[in-house]
Amino acid sequence: MPELPEVEVVRRGLADHVLDRRITSVGVAHPRAVRRHLAGADDFAARLTGRTITAARRRGKYLWLEFDSAGPGDDAILAHLGMSGQLLVADPDRPDEKHLRIRFGFDDDGPELRFVDQRTFGGLSVHPLAPAADGGLLPEPVVHIARDPMDPAFSLDDAVAGIRRRRTGLKRALLDQTVVSGIGNIYADEALWRAKLHWARPTETLTRAQGRSVLSAAADVMNEALEQGGTSFDSLYVNVNGASGYFDRSLDVYGQADRACRRCGTPIRRDPFMNRSSFSCPRCQPRPRRAHA
Repeated sequence: MPELPEVEVVRRGLADHVLDRRITSVGVAHPRAVRRHLAGADDFAARLTGRTITAARRRGKYLWLEFDSAGPGDDAILAHLGMSGQLLVADPDRPDEKHLRIRFGFDDDGPELRFVDQRTFGGLSVHPLAPAADGGLLPEPVVHIARDPMDPAFSLDDAVAGIRRRRTGLKRALLDQTVVSGIGNIYADEALWRAKLHWARPTETLTRAQGRSVLSAAADVMNEALEQGGTSFDSLYVNVNGASGYFDRSLDVYGQADRACRRCGTPIRRDPFMNRSSFSCPRCQPRPRRAHA
């Protein structure tokens, strides 16, 4: 699924194009796109028609739209982009996309908001806002998600302490969205390479300085990715205007198996990891004697 920079690119696009606009029509073209909205497509449309979108928000990889008078208990649209979900802004007379799942029309007769999803792993759903333990206001299904390194209220020291308490491998801890959110497989590998730490490093052996180093590296690499529109490995990740990101051209280690490390020249190694892959430099990031798979 898209990671923090990709979701932030979409959030910014939504903020530019749909805020302060009143929804007048909601068309659900495929029931799977609203399967997480347990009351069904008709209820989904009824709860949104007539509402004015006032904010596009994000916590880590999770994106939602809020309405006028947003507060505890008020509805929000939670977007699950999955592997191929796209939120696109399109002129009403533009032909429908092949995999169009949901369409929103507005009272100004301006550009529509369309949810397109080829693989139908994603979807939209409506949930009440609820207070999170850290003081934020989030849709109920994501109140357990921790703040991310780009959040102004993010506490680096608290996140480091949370990672060191995990008793697991370092990369597993970085991917745990209840400890620190927004970091996925791509940016975890990139941050670990920058911090010269192996993905299987036991978190209980991590020093505070090393913890701060890897989380600071994650923030840096995600900010750099954001400047380039995110990372697009195929045509399925795009912004609201349908444009791809270009950070894949700047990746140092992820997806670079057998290519020379840009720092030392050693061939990058690929290891199996949680039904995915981890990429690292055997010289810059030596495997620890004690390791967690």
